[in-house]
Amino acid sequence: MCVDVNDIDYELPERLIAQTPCEPRDAARLLVNAPSGMIHRHVSDIDSLFHEGDVMVVNHTRVLPARLKLRRQTGGAVEVLLLEEKQDHAFRWEALVKPGGKLSARELLVDVAGGAVLHVVQRSEAGDTFYVEFVTPDHKSMMDRIIELGEMPLPPYITTRLDDANRYQTVFAHNQKSSAAPTAGLHFTNELLERIRSRGVRICEVELVVGLDTFKPISVDNPLDHQIHTESYRVPAETLTACQEAHSHGKRVIAIGTTATRALESATTFNSLSGRTNLFITPGYQWKIVDLMVTNFHMPRTTLLLMIEAFIGKQWREVYAEAIAREYRMLSFGDAMLLYRDTNVSG
Repeated sequence: MCVDVNDIDYELPERLIAQTPCEPRDAARLLVNAPSGMIHRHVSDIDSLFHEGDVMVVNHTRVLPARLKLRRQTGGAVEVLLLEEKQDHAFRWEALVKPGGKLSARELLVDVAGGAVLHVVQRSEAGDTFYVEFVTPDHKSMMDRIIELGEMPLPPYITTRLDDANRYQTVFAHNQKSSAAPTAGLHFTNELLERIRSRGVRICEVELVVGLDTFKPISVDNPLDHQIHTESYRVPAETLTACQEAHSHGKRVIAIGTTATRALESATTFNSLSGRTNLFITPGYQWKIVDLMVTNFHMPRTTLLLMIEAFIGKQWREVYAEAIAREYRMLSFGDAMLLYRDTNVSG
């Protein structure tokens, strides 16, 4: 059981942090913790590791150009990262605002030409984000304004300019909602998806709107005390039925990414196909539906590493050590893993 943040820490060489996406998408390397031992492949080979009757589940959320560079009326620069639209208030979003220490309620933030963009409503209940409201007549105008002003919200460790914004979108993305990409899905091409289908694998979708915990490291000594933020999810009934039917025939459910994993496990844990999830998957979690997971390599000291340890146990250290020794590309634009769940690490 992980009781200290050092239990999910490792030395990440800066030189291995991928600054640009792999070309083509499925040329990324793939480290597999197969039952027979670790093997090295490429994502383009992944269909050979799937079986007829398996179900592969992807998160179809699309990334908004959610980073807005605005100004206070006093002239100071402000960066607003839109996290999630609040359905109970028109044009209202939860957002990270930097610097935010001196912002006041109802303060107006403007674009470079001085045009009104949004008001600061107040700090959120959690205290580390703000509620902001767009100055706009309707929802379409608001989305047009976001697309006009916004930039792709790449993680701060990526410092190289992304020339093609579509490379931070999956080929199956729709419904523009998220403030970050479900990065495991970035490796798939339409041609690879067709090869996977041709092997008799059913591909299904879920939606999980990627939010604040993608950006927030664990800042407490005991990771289990970390307060995880809720995220909106939706699992279509046909997706859950397909997963259940696969299990009933001895086949496997393969989640593409930690977000698809969280959506599936939330639906089965809470017995609800949609809603907001605060599911915090930590070592000892009793897995209900996901058998294999495709995921990128994660930052040290994050909730995602806790999920990986819950999935494969302490073996995660061997996997990461192997990847670093062989100089795999790390993090959002990096290479990938195909992880087989260790049934001995959970109930």
